[in-house]
Amino acid sequence: MRNQKTKSITYRFYVLIFVTLFGVLLSMPSFFATKGPKINLGLDLQGGLHMLLGVETNEAIKSKVKSIASSINYSFNKENILTDGFKSGDGVIHFEILDKDDAVKVDKILKELKGLKVEINNAFYEIKLTPEEEIQTAKFAIDQAVETIRNRLDLFGLSEPTVAKQGEDKILVEIPGVKTAEDEQRAKDLIAKAAHLQLMEVDKAKRDQGNILTAEEAASYGDIILPDVKDKTIKYVLKELPILDGSMLIDARVGFSDKTAQPVINFTLNSEGAKIFGDFTGKKVGHQLAIVLDGKVYSAPRINERIGGGSGQISGNFTVEEAHDLAIALRSGALLAPVKLLEKRSVGPSLGADSIEQSLVALLGVFLMIVVFMGVYYGISGLFANIALISNIFLLVAVMALFGATLTLPGMAGIVLTVGMAVDANVIINERIRELIRDGVNLKDAINNGYHNAMSAILDSNLTTLITSAALYAYGTGAIKGFAVTMSIGIIASMITAIIGTHALFDLFANRIEKSGNTRLWFGYRRV
Repeated sequence: MRNQKTKSITYRFYVLIFVTLFGVLLSMPSFFATKGPKINLGLDLQGGLHMLLGVETNEAIKSKVKSIASSINYSFNKENILTDGFKSGDGVIHFEILDKDDAVKVDKILKELKGLKVEINNAFYEIKLTPEEEIQTAKFAIDQAVETIRNRLDLFGLSEPTVAKQGEDKILVEIPGVKTAEDEQRAKDLIAKAAHLQLMEVDKAKRDQGNILTAEEAASYGDIILPDVKDKTIKYVLKELPILDGSMLIDARVGFSDKTAQPVINFTLNSEGAKIFGDFTGKKVGHQLAIVLDGKVYSAPRINERIGGGSGQISGNFTVEEAHDLAIALRSGALLAPVKLLEKRSVGPSLGADSIEQSLVALLGVFLMIVVFMGVYYGISGLFANIALISNIFLLVAVMALFGATLTLPGMAGIVLTVGMAVDANVIINERIRELIRDGVNLKDAINNGYHNAMSAILDSNLTTLITSAALYAYGTGAIKGFAVTMSIGIIASMITAIIGTHALFDLFANRIEKSGNTRLWFGYRRV
């Protein structure tokens, strides 16, 4: 008897015990809100912020041209190429070379820059982006905005935000869990902040004329006028072309000033930026260098010596929270194009609570109907399927919690559908077993052969559903992805519980089934 009992406990039984314990233990934090990995609730279930943003791609084109102008100007200075009237405005770069012998050097520098349309009239140059490059720049600005906003929200610590491109030039942002006006405003500020860092030279000859010159007069000298971030009555006259910008920044961290103990932001430049920074400060000792962020001057310290190492500091009477958010924006990268809010709505948590309650009612209703049907129609083998079904639900929740998945209302629908599909494999298996019993096969062989005969049909149906779920995940957005995730996890979990789990229970009771010979009790079918 001991040997027979030992043989009846196969590896399948240990797999069933393991996945059931795994599922129960890891799903408890989600069910009872205790410590541990939990399923994140989506916007439609816990409320939050929904926004539709537009991207001003024309500004990205202008910004790129200005960045190219800075690069060209740096190369000209390095090669000692003298120019007159070097300006960049409205997406066009103008300049005149003073020595026509430098034309070969100029052409070589410009050929190294891709996507430029260069028009030359004697020694006068007009440079802009080609139409193809403008289209690519606009497209890249939108894709970069999606990634940048997503990175910012992730660093901000918000749970499972949805950031997705919508149409040609719009971005959908959904942030679950934003319930207070303060959190909403902070999230909006973080999303919309351009975080465009520039290091610019103060025009030494006109540094005291910020409140005297007009913008047009400053432009005629190749300058721009920008306000001080603390006092808007103070204005700086800066060289229009920045020395370098935030594209060369690799890190930004919150620190504290040694003098005032106020929060500051320490930033670090890449090797190219460090070289440009070091070369400029070495040549401009005695001049002022302005640190400009989003069109405002945060500080304009005097250069006392060459600054190597490629690091700097931004101060501006920040609170710790402001410094933290600004450092996040700088680290995640500047937006190549400004974004504007086209649509905003807040989803209340009460709507989510109603959705959860209705979904749970549907889930429990489906579960009870399946349990009753399987027990009545298939006897004890139906109860085995119900045990596997319960294990499947726990395993589904546990895996979703382990990977920090977000549960949305379509995801809840996916769980309800998974419950219905989970017993589908057992229905096929039980029907194959019944067929073999009708053909007079002994019960042990009927069970083993029933699983074997049903396997191809089960694998085919589940594989096609998995492929469909993969396609939904790859090409869908937001809620559709949530549905695809729950469906995929549910199918894989049901393959384990419905096939291996129920087979383990049949193995455990195989001797008792054969001895009783009561097919009506065990399989819901009376052998004639």
